[in-house]
Amino acid sequence: MVKKVVTKTVTETTHDNPSNNPSKKKVIKKKTPSSKPKQMTAREREQLLIENFVGLQHAMTNLSMKFGNLSQNIQTLLQVFEEAAKNFMQGPTQKDNEGMLKKIDSLLDQNKTIAKGLVLMEENLRNKPHAEEPRHEQAHFHQVPPQTSRNSFSPENTSEDSTTEQTRIKPKPLPRI
Repeated sequence: MVKKVVTKTVTETTHDNPSNNPSKKKVIKKKTPSSKPKQMTAREREQLLIENFVGLQHAMTNLSMKFGNLSQNIQTLLQVFEEAAKNFMQGPTQKDNEGMLKKIDSLLDQNKTIAKGLVLMEENLRNKPHAEEPRHEQAHFHQVPPQTSRNSFSPENTSEDSTTEQTRIKPKPLPRI
């Protein structure tokens, strides 16, 4: 075993002679032996090895059980994929297609009905004179102040009519199906 070396530094201050260095340093080295690890007896080693071996066997048993569960899960997943592939190769059934087509047709009819209603509402709003419209609808559909919008539709102000049409928000046309 190697002995441990300990270094101790002591500093003393002396005021006797101001021209000399006021502090002195002394270095003292002490050698102390390090503590030895306790030697294990043969019986203790055997007991420790037995405990480690039992723990290792326990861990290996758990690991093998988990691998067994994993292989069963993978096998089940593989069966699901095989069944899905068989169903995919057979093609979709006629009942599935008919049900989906009926739903799409009903959605298409609903969309057409809504589109017709929106077109009728738009035509009604365009043909309706502004004097009959309530104020809250004017503010909703037009970006111009109410005074300008009333004057712009009079027959005398045809030059202002084109500028008012440009400032109006125009609805986007509905998509054609």
